[in-house]
Amino acid sequence: MGIHWFVLSGGEPFCYPHLYDVIEEHPDSAFMAYTNGTLIDEKAADRLANIANLSPAFSLEGWREQTDGRRGAGTFDKAMKAMDLLRERGVFFGASVTAMRNNVEKIFSEEFIDFLVEKGATYVWSFHYIPIGRNPDLNLMLTPEQRLGLIDRVSELRRTRPIFIADFWNDGDYTKGCIAGGKQYFHINAAGDVEPCAFVHFAVDNIKGKSLQEVLQNPLFKAYQQNQPFNNNHLAPCPIIDAPEALRTIVKNSGARPTHKGADDVLEGEAAAYLNDVSDKWRELADDYLSSMEKKDGFCEEKRNKVEIK
Repeated sequence: MGIHWFVLSGGEPFCYPHLYDVIEEHPDSAFMAYTNGTLIDEKAADRLANIANLSPAFSLEGWREQTDGRRGAGTFDKAMKAMDLLRERGVFFGASVTAMRNNVEKIFSEEFIDFLVEKGATYVWSFHYIPIGRNPDLNLMLTPEQRLGLIDRVSELRRTRPIFIADFWNDGDYTKGCIAGGKQYFHINAAGDVEPCAFVHFAVDNIKGKSLQEVLQNPLFKAYQQNQPFNNNHLAPCPIIDAPEALRTIVKNSGARPTHKGADDVLEGEAAAYLNDVSDKWRELADDYLSSMEKKDGFCEEKRNKVEIK
């Protein structure tokens, strides 16, 4: 199918005993694994240097206090030791950070980014906290004002630091909106359920007993692609946090089922009401920001509104 880029998440991918063997069987493809780094010792670092097509992305919440507070005592130091081992061997690696209300200033400080550069990281994936999974906390979501500030902050760091930073959600303009739902990306969870996105926990089909080509033609993926982009302003690309009504309509019309208990909390109740409110506020700020940027560039378009949900 022409797919040569695979991202592995968990749990912890390095727990899988056959990980290196599977990667080694596919030298024509590139792999990335989100990891806490605690299982990358000298032997693992040697293996990664040898196969050369698996890049670890270390999951960090900030400094030691923030990372250990979420991932357990000692995690930060083990991750730093793993980075040192990989840097010594020339292994290509990066970091993955979750931007939350209580840590966004730390993880996008000059000090923290400079620290990652010094450790040898060559890229940073920034994910905004999304209220999904077990016991989501709406209070960890970025405020619309914090998210707005992140646009210029990340842009400044890109200009001044020798590291590639991708700010998912705020970087929607580079991809012309959401890339999920089989447009350029999809997710298969540990049970084999094929989801539009790692954050959209709904599925119609399971990969077991059905070809991937068939799965990607099902009503969920069709509806997802028909509604892309979810907003004309690509600073608001996501159907979960930027266009929640679109996600509700897609799930309903496609007959998709939640892939775990509580996955459908984003569709109704307190979480849904909160997402409605925060998405409205964000679109207003995003539209004003876009309008101001267009004026600076010498032209101005009408304020962009939500697209029609199909």
